[in-house]
Amino acid sequence: MSAEAVAQYLQAHPEFFDQYADLLAEIFVPHPHGGRTISLSERQMLTLRDKNKQLERKLAELIAFGEENDAISEKMHRLSVGLIAAETFQAVIHLLNFHLRDDFAIPHVALRLWDKPAGVEDLPEFTAVSEELQVFAETLAKPYCGSTAGFGTASWFGEHAEHIRSQGLIALRNGGGTIGMIALGSEDIQRFYADMGTLYLERLGELVSAALARATHTAL
Repeated sequence: MSAEAVAQYLQAHPEFFDQYADLLAEIFVPHPHGGRTISLSERQMLTLRDKNKQLERKLAELIAFGEENDAISEKMHRLSVGLIAAETFQAVIHLLNFHLRDDFAIPHVALRLWDKPAGVEDLPEFTAVSEELQVFAETLAKPYCGSTAGFGTASWFGEHAEHIRSQGLIALRNGGGTIGMIALGSEDIQRFYADMGTLYLERLGELVSAALARATHTAL
């Protein structure tokens, strides 16, 4: 009789140990950490303790994730309040750079907008962007996270370009059209990685898009 057959039989007939209750006290099994044998009830207690430890670790992870999300939400709130208060195009850009670098600790931030509105002075944010990159931004259903290879966005980070190992790219939209893109760069290859969650990056894109649209309309 195989071990699997024995296990299946005991699962199908839980009354077995009611009929042979004395057997429980006579069965000894190897200790999970070796060295001696222990009773079946003691082995069950150890199994429950291991499961409790696993649950405690899982709970600690969930609490840590919750605290991290709370911290990010607070930062997003501060950025939102700042953008609402910003009355000019330049103020929006200044606040964006300040909050992303100082509050979110993103070391390198670059913004590119396709068209310069009337009434706004020439700024690095209006540096020409290739048509291929504009098309790529148009196709972004959600922010891109990963390496800088093959995008041409590394040059946006100026003298730091050669040190950037990962980036997040967020399309900016006004109505149905794409008006620009934010690039977030880091020397840490794991700061922006392919499978990371992008919910807050999406929210960031929506906030900045709305603020820029309002500031542009004011400038006009």
